[in-house]
Amino acid sequence: MSAISTCGKLIHDGVTEFSYPTLTDSNPPSSLERLGWSDFFAAQVEPGEADLLPRRVASVHRARIDAIDISGPVGIELPPNSNTADFAVGDWVLADPLTGMLVRRLARKTVFQRRAEGGHGQQLAAANVDTLFIVTSCNADFNPGRLERYLIMANQAATNPVIVLTKADTVEDASLFEQQAKALQRDLPVVVLNARSDDAVSLLEPWCGVGQTVALVGSSGVGKSTLVNTLAGPQSDTMQKTGSIRERDAKGRHTTTARSLHAIAGGGWVIDTPGIRTLYVSDVTDGIDTLFAEITDLAPNCRFRDCTHAHEPGCAVQAAVASGELAADRLERWRSLLAENRDRTPVLSGPKGNKIVRKKKY
Repeated sequence: MSAISTCGKLIHDGVTEFSYPTLTDSNPPSSLERLGWSDFFAAQVEPGEADLLPRRVASVHRARIDAIDISGPVGIELPPNSNTADFAVGDWVLADPLTGMLVRRLARKTVFQRRAEGGHGQQLAAANVDTLFIVTSCNADFNPGRLERYLIMANQAATNPVIVLTKADTVEDASLFEQQAKALQRDLPVVVLNARSDDAVSLLEPWCGVGQTVALVGSSGVGKSTLVNTLAGPQSDTMQKTGSIRERDAKGRHTTTARSLHAIAGGGWVIDTPGIRTLYVSDVTDGIDTLFAEITDLAPNCRFRDCTHAHEPGCAVQAAVASGELAADRLERWRSLLAENRDRTPVLSGPKGNKIVRKKKY
């Protein structure tokens, strides 16, 4: 008995047992949808590409890309001069059914990226993420200012943010951390849990359904890898390494060194990411506006269109601060983040100083 794969079909002793789906079908098979495929990606497939195979990037390395498709883990052959830095975990690509050669990457529905210190471009973190779990712990790691930066990145990426507070079992009253987290952004979901507990799965279940993709971000040592292992379940063969933290400052070590895609026991997918020591704000004006929605909503009521909300007469934002409707420190953080975003966003100029319009890297 032997089995070989050819032209997208599995041939077992001359009998066809399975055929890959036609990518232009209006209703993709459930096996493909379970990987996160949707009408958004199907609509991008040209008529002449109907025989190509959809594959999802599971991990990105310096010289290779690993992926998954409806048959399981697969490799991707890269064309000459390809740069793996152009791909993110969670990307959808089309591959040749005979050679496995990558043909092209499909446009992203969402993309999580950041600009590193001194960098000229954005570093890709994850793509096609439905929900971003921003993980922090109920100890000295809890830092509202850093959480705000993650929220800005999530908002800018058009991904739904959820704050996940881990190590709730180590403090007497985790509700104090929960209240601070909820105050960071309007209608922000906050989940308090013990990452090692079975309850963690049920608490996060609303965002981890079949075909849904979540990504975990946060500092080292807050329990991201532990949470990935809990979501993946004990039967997973891709368990993440976990590490301890220093008691004096709750700082952890990098146990996750690369981004990777893992199956969730309930049918979804989770992307683990390395801890980020410093998160800079750059080219994220929309993300800041969403984080500080109460200020954004008040601004049109100011007397002057270009009001800085600092000293102008008739400022609706300053009036809200004076009445106690808006916290003064909230306005100061908005002003600080806006200034950092302005200073760190590169200004691209063309010939004779003509501005070049920046395009989102979706």
